[in-house]
Amino acid sequence: MNRSTLEHLESSPVIAVLRKPPEEKIFHITEALIQGGITNLELTMQGPESLRLLEEINKRYSSDAWIGAGTVIDESTAASAIIAGASFIFSPNCSPDVIKTAKRHQVISIPGILTPTEMVTAVEAGADAVKIFPASAFGPRYIKELKGPFPDIPMIPTGGISEENIAEYMKAGVIACGMGSSLIDKQSIENGYYEELTNRAVRIMKAVR
Repeated sequence: MNRSTLEHLESSPVIAVLRKPPEEKIFHITEALIQGGITNLELTMQGPESLRLLEEINKRYSSDAWIGAGTVIDESTAASAIIAGASFIFSPNCSPDVIKTAKRHQVISIPGILTPTEMVTAVEAGADAVKIFPASAFGPRYIKELKGPFPDIPMIPTGGISEENIAEYMKAGVIACGMGSSLIDKQSIENGYYEELTNRAVRIMKAVR
């Protein structure tokens, strides 16, 4: 897949956020999500095993999914994640150095912002889209307000997105939504109920379309 465009994120507008997944279950989780139609996965860079897992997931599923790195807060981590095969870089904050590192390697950069000033700063630094985080603090109405003065800036809300409210966020004008625990249920994973992850993914993809 072309790692330098937003087309895949827009065409499959749910990004599954894998935050410290059990290493021995990571492939089961990934396969369950892909089977449910979710082909954008963000593996957070939290822990010494993260880069290795990112590389392994990319080697196995790069033909079926777009896999990126999340919680990238510094230039070094961004560079390492890109070497490991990350197709996009998500950050919880707006770091010009991280943005420039991603763009230097022709990889999508999506920094975290909350205010209009941060949004403009991110775009001026070269960001391809912005991550509205935490989205739950203000909700879909805030997105609608931001789209007024900034109709051309691609927005991806993350934090508090659920099966019940994701359609409302999409109607507000975002290009995709990031989903963590509301999609990747810890109890189902602990019990090995991967079919439940697939079923939930199917329902969510129907909701956004």
